[in-house]
Amino acid sequence: MSFRPPQSLREPFSVESGFNVLEYELRAERANSLGRSGLKAEAALSDLNAWDEKRHSHEQRDVLVKKAADAVWDLFVQREICGLRNSRDVIQRYAIPDEVLVRLGSS
Repeated sequence: MSFRPPQSLREPFSVESGFNVLEYELRAERANSLGRSGLKAEAALSDLNAWDEKRHSHEQRDVLVKKAADAVWDLFVQREICGLRNSRDVIQRYAIPDEVLVRLGSS
């Protein structure tokens, strides 16, 4: 009796076909985009955390919150594209404030 590997573990296309090369490039671009989105979110959240009531106006804070919400939204979308659907770990890792999450419609 011989064993056959499960269909999910078999390579559907040969290495010589352009499919594997294209799939590799697409995955690399998704990972790169996810990294850029993470850096953008880190920078926006850092700017928000650096806001000081004594030195800055509340209008500036509103602008920073909007910028952070846009960056975090971009990060969440990039994660979805990569198949990462759970955002709880990102919220904890980046210490995303509740006021930013409220802007996203999350709580």
